[in-house]
Amino acid sequence: MNRLGAATSPYLLQHAENPVDWWPWSDEAFEEARRRDVPVLISVGYAACHWCHVMAHESFEDETVARQMNEGFVAIKVDREERPDVDAVYMTATQAMTGQGGWPMTVFATPDGDPFFCGTYFPKANFRQLLGAIGKAWREQRAEIVEQGARVVEAIGGAQLVGGPTAPISAELLEAAASGLAKEHDQLRGGFGGAPKFPPHMNLLFLLRHHQRTGSAASLEIVRHTIEAMGRGGIYDQLAGGFARYAVDATWTVPHFEKMLYDNALLLRAYTQVARLTDDPFARRIADETAAFMLRDLATPAGGLASALDADTEGVEGLTYAWTPAQLIEELGEEDGTWAADLFNVTPAGTFEHGSSVLVLARDIDAAAPDLVKRWEDVRARLLAARARRPQPARDDKVVASWNGLAITALASHDAPASREAAVALAEVLAERHLVDGRLRRVSRDGVVGTPAGVLDDYGCVAEAFLAVHQLTLDGRWLTLAKELLDVALAHFGTGAGGFYDTADDAERLVTRPADPTDNATPSGQSALCAALVGYAALSGETAYREAADAALATVGPLIGGHPRFAGYAATVAEAALSGPYEIAIATESPESDPLVAAARRHAPPGSVLVAGRPDQPGVPLLADRPFIDGAAAAYVCRGFVCDRPVTTPEELIARLTA
Repeated sequence: MNRLGAATSPYLLQHAENPVDWWPWSDEAFEEARRRDVPVLISVGYAACHWCHVMAHESFEDETVARQMNEGFVAIKVDREERPDVDAVYMTATQAMTGQGGWPMTVFATPDGDPFFCGTYFPKANFRQLLGAIGKAWREQRAEIVEQGARVVEAIGGAQLVGGPTAPISAELLEAAASGLAKEHDQLRGGFGGAPKFPPHMNLLFLLRHHQRTGSAASLEIVRHTIEAMGRGGIYDQLAGGFARYAVDATWTVPHFEKMLYDNALLLRAYTQVARLTDDPFARRIADETAAFMLRDLATPAGGLASALDADTEGVEGLTYAWTPAQLIEELGEEDGTWAADLFNVTPAGTFEHGSSVLVLARDIDAAAPDLVKRWEDVRARLLAARARRPQPARDDKVVASWNGLAITALASHDAPASREAAVALAEVLAERHLVDGRLRRVSRDGVVGTPAGVLDDYGCVAEAFLAVHQLTLDGRWLTLAKELLDVALAHFGTGAGGFYDTADDAERLVTRPADPTDNATPSGQSALCAALVGYAALSGETAYREAADAALATVGPLIGGHPRFAGYAATVAEAALSGPYEIAIATESPESDPLVAAARRHAPPGSVLVAGRPDQPGVPLLADRPFIDGAAAAYVCRGFVCDRPVTTPEELIARLTA
């Protein structure tokens, strides 16, 4: 009997009609394996995953394969986005056993959950052969399998152990990180490394803050080179905005077409900051279009932003997005179609499959004459309308707390009023739906909160988001809620040695307790929590939270200095901590129009906190005892709780912030 029909995860629901007797992750599934005396088959994936769909169509929808699975195993289906803790444990095992990881992840485990054989995607014939071999080994070599599982658990437990060398944050450490990234920078194509190429959003945020603190022209140039290459490439949707998860090549041309909320949230921050620092119209346009994509295409009817758009459309990757020259002419006419083919580099040979091409921006349209810009906008609108008539990718509409937290922080920093209003509305969704009895739940769907407990990145990202909304609204409620989340994290996730586990001490017990400090596709839980701890201390004046952040950052200091590509968000937070961070309070009657506020938003050093409003507003500690000066608006700039004299002109404030 397939038991996925009541799931809240769209990924699990995709498998609810499989002939496989799937169980959701549960104690009952493992108890059933003990009762039947069979191994457990754990299949981990997510809704937007292309090869997950392929394996599902080939194997899980096949009656013969399903019968073999049902007879020999208890099969458990896991959404990695809903249960990142489960995914982390078994991904560590998969990487340890095979040297690589990915999804779909296929794990065979004992009824106690100990993994003894791991892999990723298996073609149907190979998978059937593997099922037979595992079943035979379970019957005939049980002792060896159980011993293998115990050894794997011991090995991954060791890999997850906390402790080891530490290094306090220093200017030298962050200079080493920036230098390390510069050496790995692809000077021809932007970004870091070769194919496949992932948007290095967190490294970009770090380099931007490093540039602001040190004046490093090299760091800013790496960022500008990379954001231009990505924004002109096929990884960026040239018609609707928004970034795909990664490019399969080194030139940013052909994407893996899934669009993830977290990528777009983090990239929105990077492009917004570049636009603010440089007045680059290209960066500003990409930021505006990315924010619009998030709010238009990922908004859910019950509130909150959906997780992802699928890589596939009707089982074909790129079906919605790719074009041939003939298709452009069919939609636009001969003259405009030929012009668009040149602009978007759509050639007869094609850059994708079957002679089709992914649209890239081959010309510098942002600096073009007004008539060309108008023509480009008209062509884009017509092509987008035509594309809307094509089959569309599915959407994973579950709301993930941490990813929505990243989106809130990004939208709150974006200059458009609609973005800031959306940030507040999204924060209300998290506060009202995902906070249950003082603890975070990770996911919701259709307005109903799910059962999986929040993990560390949920607490860190949501707390950081609430702090961003506090700065927007001057509502003390958000500062209080952030403090409550941080207190839970400090009480239940700490290792006792400065760092943090990814799961709470009272969470479901897995075969090992994950504690991964590396920043990969998203900020690690520890990095996100450090960002919130630093921000909360600056906004509240409560130094104990800053001390906790400094201790945690020291545990990843060696990683920041030696492997900065895997510590981008930690380095970003470290830049803020090293800068103070700056605490900017502006006493003003009109925060939306005051030139002091505009100057602060434009020139604030990395990681600054900023509040602007009437003095002594309840619930806003940073405005306490910050009066007007001779009846005029005044800006108070502090750094590490040490304050300079107030200033009353934008010129004085800019000089103070850029000294």
